[in-house]
Amino acid sequence: MFFEALRQQKILPIITVNEIAQTRSTVSMLKSNGLNIIEITLRTPQSLEALEEFCKDSDLVIGAGSISNVDQLEQVVSIGAKFGVSPGIFEPLVIRASQLGLPYIPGVATPSEIMTAINLGVNQVKFFPSETLGGIAALKSLSAPFPTVSFIPTGGINAENYEEYLKHKFVLAVGGTWLT
Repeated sequence: MFFEALRQQKILPIITVNEIAQTRSTVSMLKSNGLNIIEITLRTPQSLEALEEFCKDSDLVIGAGSISNVDQLEQVVSIGAKFGVSPGIFEPLVIRASQLGLPYIPGVATPSEIMTAINLGVNQVKFFPSETLGGIAALKSLSAPFPTVSFIPTGGINAENYEEYLKHKFVLAVGGTWLT
């Protein structure tokens, strides 16, 4: 259900919170443009406060990004996050997210990491940092041997290149900060 909604939205806005007031404006703008699934990264001291505030809005599906350990995962779930995202893949995070019933998107950059995801039951992964790793050309090559995997490329995705990514069936959605 979550992943189908994300496929329909096509773009996953990623917000790094510096000022709550500015984040309120950004979320309002995203919401008014039909972008209701939003990732808030755990990169600043204000992140958890913002996550808690926006998780209360029933019109939004707010997730936490930059999750790097199980304690963070459990904390964001306890304050209402509806999905989680990590820059890499870490088996204990995948297992705990599954136990909690939380849609979870681990990051991958190599065939070995994709194989790890598949063997942990994960078929939707974040390809990060996409542009640094070779962009759409690299993703085409990586996706070929893994036809059951859907990718959410992030890292260097912007207004000039996001549509090229979305042309490919192996791309579930694109994530980026260019809208925020």
